[in-house]
Amino acid sequence: MPYNAEERDRSPLNVILDQQCHCLDGGFLAAILLWKLGFKPLVLDLVPAPGLDDDHVLALFQIEGRWGAVAKSNFLQLGFREPVFKNIRELTMSYFEHYMNTARQKTLRGYTRPMDLSTLDPAWMWDESAANRLYKKFYTRKPIALITKSMEKRLNPVREKIFEAETLGTDMSWVFGNRAD
Repeated sequence: MPYNAEERDRSPLNVILDQQCHCLDGGFLAAILLWKLGFKPLVLDLVPAPGLDDDHVLALFQIEGRWGAVAKSNFLQLGFREPVFKNIRELTMSYFEHYMNTARQKTLRGYTRPMDLSTLDPAWMWDESAANRLYKKFYTRKPIALITKSMEKRLNPVREKIFEAETLGTDMSWVFGNRAD
């Protein structure tokens, strides 16, 4: 589905009807689809440095005890991960070098524990208001830090060629800091 950064968080049903999504509503739809394939419907939030970037939602799955992820992104390397990671932190760190803003800063700082969607009232799957209540609840969860403040101060900027590669085909008018909110 095409990426759409419109400030509307759709229910999974409306994602299908609209045929467009961003990382939040696309991630929740991916979790449902993984659930239909027999996986537990788990989502997690990648959390950036405050005020520097958007967060990013992953739908998680596990095969043979190893973690993988499905995600929708405007950036090339923030999507799919093969199920080869020993734990959630290791999976999350695989996004670190690719998680950047337009100032070429590495912005990933934390992640939330997975939320199991199978334990919730299923109305969020088709009802827009129920989906929006769930998304608000999802965003209130406390992040687990990935790096310390001293590590953050030592981060190098992303090289220009890497930034160009990561944003190849990206509609930059929809990127954090550029889009009209």
